[in-house]
Amino acid sequence: MKRAFRYRFHPTRAQAAELSRTFGCVRKVYNLALAARSEAWAARGERVNFVQTSAMLTVWKQSEELAYLAEVSCVPLQQALRHLHSAFVGFWGRRAKYPRFKSKRKSRASAEYTRSAFRYADGRLTLAKMAEPLDVVWSRLLPTGVEPSTVTVSQDSAGRWFVSLLCEDTPAPLPAVTAAVGVDAGLTALVTLSTGEKITNPGHERRDRGRLARAQRALARKEKGSKNRAKARVRVARIHARIADRRRDHLHKLTTRLVRENQTLVIEDLTVRNLLKNHTLARSISDVAWRELRRMLEYKTAWYGRRLITVDRWFPSTHLCSACGALADKMPLDVREWTCEGCGTVHDRDGNAAVNLLAAGLAVAACGAGVRPHRESSSRSGRSVVKQETPPVRVGIPSR
Repeated sequence: MKRAFRYRFHPTRAQAAELSRTFGCVRKVYNLALAARSEAWAARGERVNFVQTSAMLTVWKQSEELAYLAEVSCVPLQQALRHLHSAFVGFWGRRAKYPRFKSKRKSRASAEYTRSAFRYADGRLTLAKMAEPLDVVWSRLLPTGVEPSTVTVSQDSAGRWFVSLLCEDTPAPLPAVTAAVGVDAGLTALVTLSTGEKITNPGHERRDRGRLARAQRALARKEKGSKNRAKARVRVARIHARIADRRRDHLHKLTTRLVRENQTLVIEDLTVRNLLKNHTLARSISDVAWRELRRMLEYKTAWYGRRLITVDRWFPSTHLCSACGALADKMPLDVREWTCEGCGTVHDRDGNAAVNLLAAGLAVAACGAGVRPHRESSSRSGRSVVKQETPPVRVGIPSR
């Protein structure tokens, strides 16, 4: 499989100037090609492909107005055309929206170099049009015997420079274990495990909310287009970057631990987009990054030979008594503990949900598709209750 290894680097003034020119040329070529393809379709109903836009690039370089495109490496410009073609393929396949023009301020500044446009040897990376190698902070080594196939250089809104090396590499599977765990995501506790353990929500955004508010107020007072406004914008971006970095680091440590300790992990399929419509909780939901947590679990379980089972959002994990199977009618968000009317068991809301998720996941793992629990089963609104990427699995839920 292909894995990307991302590092920070510190360019010299000459390198920073060369990369900034490259970013601008990449953005210009992308926008020119997008305009040409859109115009061809609107005027003549013609689809322009990558080969045709590549020929256009040659003509643009020869024109007096766009002669500066020839001053940078041609490889990132060609890659920009390939990315645009991939965007159109996704649009034609109804997997993505229509491609948009790149903005100097809002779009990510990046350039991609293929094997012919960089040299990597003995831990030294040199890009085309540069005499000196990049000063890369090698925070971790590349896998032994692995050579990068592409290199992507980028600069974030906080002014930091990064290089991403794409390599062909297969991680070694972790030793098999017998443990299985249900994971219930929350706000007070980031996750609650079926073992009873609760991982506290660090609240990274909440901890820096005061600093961020002061920086944003200072930015709003600056005159548009001034240098002071540009400096204030960078200060805001650095605070956002600090929050995002700490959040990502915490999620990496948490997901790696869960994957190492458990062979099977069961999570709930949450529609984060719909949950964000709750304006009271939207800020807190964004801070915990449930979607990023799930994404990390998905690729790490695939890397290391673990199994991830996703339970459908309609499964009543919170309402269902894990002791007797009785189903509670109502469960407001402010109810953190509840007593089952059937057996009298007192449940912690999140802990009970995690146990129910694990039970549903183990039923799938043990019996496969088409399994129904021993209790009376029915499907709410005809929806499946347990979903799994491969193969699809359905488990019924108790009826009311």
